[in-house]
Amino acid sequence: MSSKRSRARLWALVAMSTGLLASMAACGSAVSDAAVSATNATQYFINWGKCPAVTPGITRNPKEKCGTVTVPLNYQQPGGKAISIEVSEIATAKPGQKRGYLLVNPGGPGLQGLDTPSTTAQELPASVLDEYDLIGFDPRGVGYSTPMSCGLSGSDASVFSFPAADGSISANVVSARAAASACAKIGNELQYFNTADTARDMDRIRQALGVPKISYWGQSYGTYLGAVYASLFPKNTDRMILEGVVDPTEVWQQDMALWNQGMDQRFPDAAAVAAADSADVGLGSTVAQVTASYIRLGDELDAKPAPVPGTSESITGTDLRTVTYELLLHNTTLTTLAGFWKAAADLEAGKTPTAADQIVLQQVFASTPAQPGVPADNQVTMTWALFCGDAAWSRSVNSYATATAAARAEYPLADGMPDEITPCAFWSKAPAEPAVTVTSAGPRDILVLQNKRDNATPYAGALGMDKALGSRAGFVSVDNGGHYVYDVGSTCADQAANLFLTKGIISGKPLSCPAPAS
Repeated sequence: MSSKRSRARLWALVAMSTGLLASMAACGSAVSDAAVSATNATQYFINWGKCPAVTPGITRNPKEKCGTVTVPLNYQQPGGKAISIEVSEIATAKPGQKRGYLLVNPGGPGLQGLDTPSTTAQELPASVLDEYDLIGFDPRGVGYSTPMSCGLSGSDASVFSFPAADGSISANVVSARAAASACAKIGNELQYFNTADTARDMDRIRQALGVPKISYWGQSYGTYLGAVYASLFPKNTDRMILEGVVDPTEVWQQDMALWNQGMDQRFPDAAAVAAADSADVGLGSTVAQVTASYIRLGDELDAKPAPVPGTSESITGTDLRTVTYELLLHNTTLTTLAGFWKAAADLEAGKTPTAADQIVLQQVFASTPAQPGVPADNQVTMTWALFCGDAAWSRSVNSYATATAAARAEYPLADGMPDEITPCAFWSKAPAEPAVTVTSAGPRDILVLQNKRDNATPYAGALGMDKALGSRAGFVSVDNGGHYVYDVGSTCADQAANLFLTKGIISGKPLSCPAPAS
């Protein structure tokens, strides 16, 4: 899910929280984790050296260096099997001004974060970079941190699952069951590749850096990871920014369902771009007309996929909706999205693609190069490991069929995808521990950044995070669309984040930032 600090494709958010078990986790897990943190403060270190192969699509800063931290596979058995976490650092150019370390995570889930410091260093101002060493890491199971693979391919490796043209979820039931079965063959280990243990790994990184507290900037799924860390280790957080936020009380099935609202809130921004260029795009001159044309086009491509001349490929309704979801993540790709709609409509009508059509199709369907040493299905494997391992899901196939049908009727832009069945309905292992309850316990050291029209992590989810964190967090909303808040045009939000990181200042009241100047 192109991007600023994350990769091209931001994968789905899914599963169901468990109230009583979650409250038990808050009482037991946080205390024991804090005790472990306090007693192991000097046992870990990092030997910095050369980094492994660079993440595709990223230009690595030559100052970035890498190392590993060894952690337990299962924190309940610290003397058992160990795994390695690959960590990176870009040190401040002014060590005399350094106040600490800023750990950065691009979200996903399942996205590599080893090279996130390189992209973050291009965006933060000198006032921030002078005060922090930037720390990145591939979360456990991801990239170069003991990468996991279920051996998934084809439809079994899909995260975006839409119902069939007639609304049936039968094919997705087969794929979801097959993916769960493939992951079950790995054995018991995959259940420990969850968010709580990833947060514990973060604290081992802190210990290896030799500091009592660490700052953090997490995006998307990384906001939940950060909130879990802050709840498990409230005394170890310094300054934490959560950008593009999920609701920590709705992980993950209900969080995914919010995408229905998110698509309705975000889509008009893209429709307005297409309407403004109606003479070329040809889908209508108003937002309402473009929206109706888009829904009709999806239905037509469902019924009859459009062949792409010169290739063996065809554009399906699922392709149309998946690409739309991805390109809605950024304001800078809305023009490309309108061009893709035009190209798809031309192909569906049997027209020969124009030169502009061909260019946009090449851009949209360009493949991401394989990364040496990382399984091809690594991100998908870790998406399901985290979502299915963090919290329980409904195991009733009929409940998914009913929810998908209702969502398709109420939210045609999302076409039922947010409520579709996933491998979590057939996951072989229950979560290894109850979901961590995110609370307001701890110092006021968290800043939430959220756009009001975000299709990936809708505004309602951010309100849920804000409520859960209570007095511990400040809240900054921006009258903008897209998944990213910082460094995309809002001087108001950027200044709030920079002031927080350099001075620790958080507004006492929620800050509502105006739309960025166009």
